[in-house]
Amino acid sequence: MNTEEARAIDEALLIDLLNTTPVVDERAIDLLADDADGRDWLSARGGTGSAEELRVCRDLRDDIQRVVRSEASPSSLSRYLRDLSRVPVLTDDALHWVLRVAEDRRLAARVVLAWAGIRESLPGALRPCANDECRLFLLDRSRAGTARWCSMATCGNKMKARRHRARAAGD
Repeated sequence: MNTEEARAIDEALLIDLLNTTPVVDERAIDLLADDADGRDWLSARGGTGSAEELRVCRDLRDDIQRVVRSEASPSSLSRYLRDLSRVPVLTDDALHWVLRVAEDRRLAARVVLAWAGIRESLPGALRPCANDECRLFLLDRSRAGTARWCSMATCGNKMKARRHRARAAGD
């Protein structure tokens, strides 16, 4: 796997983790709240599925949500990079960087590194949905950088319809 593919996978992992607290039927839920479901979620994304990994990823999810919402300092994420190193490995094809970290902390480290990469390469592109009733996050890769909603089909339509009704009621 090349560096670009690995980056895309880790960015998707970041968004997946951020979006594990959606609103369903007007009720906030936590996809990692149940231990068995949480371990399955982690395993499906290449994790160990251990109780320790689940604890770390729940904590990271809450911390990184606060950072993206500007409710906490980015430095609060540094604890997830403790005891991590990246080691260069040269093959016949290319130079690859191997992440060395405790197995139960690997997913968390990948998420923080993906967040840092996005923050550096696409500042402001990772943000919460503009619908106050939604708890999802989006990564805006549009040229204009003006995406506001997690999904145009759901939140975008809902917010536009709300504004339309408000304008119509004001006439």
